[in-house]
Amino acid sequence: MQRGFNFYRQFIALIILLSLSISTFAQVKKPTSGGQAKAPATCSGAWTGNITYSKTISMADSKTVERVSNRGKDEKKFEMNYRYKASVAVLEDKTTPGSNIGKAFIEHRFTSVDQTSAEERNSCDQGKTWKVMKGEFESKTEIRGQASGQPAITYVAVNSDGSYSVGISLQPIQGVAKGEEKSSYSGQCQPKEGKNVTMPDTPTNIEGNRMNTNGSHRIDPKDPNKLSGSWSQTLGNSTETITWNLQKCGGQLRITDIQFEDMKFPNWNDWQEITEQRGTIDGNFVKIKAKILNESGETKYADLRFKETYKGDKWDGAKPDAPLEDSVRSVRIDANSEETVEMIFDSAGYAWFDDGRPRLVQRIKTELEENGKKIDERTENLKVAPKPVVLVHGLWSNWRAFESWQNILTTSHSYDWKAFPVGEKPENGVMNTGKEFMSTDKTDSIGDNARQLAKYIEYAQKDRNAWHIDLVAHSMGGLISRWYIDQLMKNYTETPRPRVAHLVMLGTPNMGSPCADVMDLTFDILGKQVEAVRQLRTDYIEGFNKIHTQRKGVKFSALAGNSLPGFCKWSGEGDGVVPVTSALWTIKDTGLTDSIHTDLTGTKDFSGFVKPRLAIGPKGNHLPEIPQMTGQN
Repeated sequence: MQRGFNFYRQFIALIILLSLSISTFAQVKKPTSGGQAKAPATCSGAWTGNITYSKTISMADSKTVERVSNRGKDEKKFEMNYRYKASVAVLEDKTTPGSNIGKAFIEHRFTSVDQTSAEERNSCDQGKTWKVMKGEFESKTEIRGQASGQPAITYVAVNSDGSYSVGISLQPIQGVAKGEEKSSYSGQCQPKEGKNVTMPDTPTNIEGNRMNTNGSHRIDPKDPNKLSGSWSQTLGNSTETITWNLQKCGGQLRITDIQFEDMKFPNWNDWQEITEQRGTIDGNFVKIKAKILNESGETKYADLRFKETYKGDKWDGAKPDAPLEDSVRSVRIDANSEETVEMIFDSAGYAWFDDGRPRLVQRIKTELEENGKKIDERTENLKVAPKPVVLVHGLWSNWRAFESWQNILTTSHSYDWKAFPVGEKPENGVMNTGKEFMSTDKTDSIGDNARQLAKYIEYAQKDRNAWHIDLVAHSMGGLISRWYIDQLMKNYTETPRPRVAHLVMLGTPNMGSPCADVMDLTFDILGKQVEAVRQLRTDYIEGFNKIHTQRKGVKFSALAGNSLPGFCKWSGEGDGVVPVTSALWTIKDTGLTDSIHTDLTGTKDFSGFVKPRLAIGPKGNHLPEIPQMTGQN
């Protein structure tokens, strides 16, 4: 089961893909003699500003192939990703008045992963006994490249009817290729040693790209000195996008573009562009990148201020622009060049106003100052969606206990506030706390269910690209959540805020349930043992609280029902299943409701207790909770 390097195959595949895609792209066309007239602009001179270009290609394949012997199979997986991005400063060509030149910053990354998992039944003693022999193979190829100040051809053609087209042509750059091939074996008659071979960094050539728009865009007659827009085209697995911000007769120093990036979970510092449609998630760090263009023939020095701005609505009037934290950046821009100024923005709380109303869009303003005088400004919208809410059901229940919550969250904010009831997508984790009420079927332990919860939390984070989530747990789900936080949750080393921002418990038996004492005794008499019920006994939870004490900075809140008198040999008030004292335990942030146990997941208690603890605005407390021991009364 040996394989050689697949680098040649993968390089050839890349070349074919690029050739096919490039051949279909429209070539930059020179305007014909009758096709172009003067733009209805009041200014003369060249168009200057910024053009960005991106190209992505993604391919994936997965299949199962039966082996020739009919005694085994090969599981084959292939994934390829190509990402190319260029930001081009469009400058006036001083040698040819009215024309422009481009200087490009280019980033490129290509990855290819080819995996095979092979297994076959074979005999080592001439057919007397049989066993499964396995082989694992993986081949990786990566090509990276980056270039700054690359010459680029830019093209703007304005027609007499006001329509125009924008084009760009980018030259090849130098990059580095590397690769790795691994293999491992098990079950062979003669032990076979796997291999791990690495191809060192090898210089390689990365092809350039070109693109032009289809001519459907039109100049705004009210502002004929500016062009801005975006256009995309998709062919097969390839998508190209070109975006432009251009103007004539602009100042010598101006802001040409603002871009937003966030980190791709779970890879810290793996920054990716935030599209307007996607936005980011409350609590994510956002990199704000402002491009400053210097069209003069001398070096310029300036300050860039980052601000948040709010125009107001019918409930709340407009407010003065407020600076973002550490919001001023000083920058030097060489003659006839472009510089990018960056700052990191903490988006914690920006999905909400401080009064708990939904905040659908955050407006980020940049102001450019030269010699203490503002000379340009630019404002862009940034959508910030609330943290996803992972919902944890209790005993004799399933994800349908929270089936209505997506509608509740949508009504409370927007469809971007996502609910993730554990078990709704079973491939990402399913808890077993028993089926219907009083079922004696086998259940999983609190710890086993917490491991399923961990899988579901990771799924929710990857699905929403959320570095932080909220947990809402009903009944036994709160104990499962506490076990996860204490034993399984790994916080980030780069930021003090925990992975789980808030755990809201609804009727959780944090000191056990006297009803579980009664039911477990009854089941024991019947010769049945239901693990989930046994672990809700008051004596079991007493030991649980002595062991599982770590909160790791997660804020805890607890809601208790107090509408029913004593039950199950308990003299105090409760919700019919859990006493008030058990639900509130040692939690500082608590509340009471007249809802019975099964109604705690309804709209009333969401509005009255849950939402105020999740809808925290920018001025609210987003710091981790001070560590404390939770096992003491």
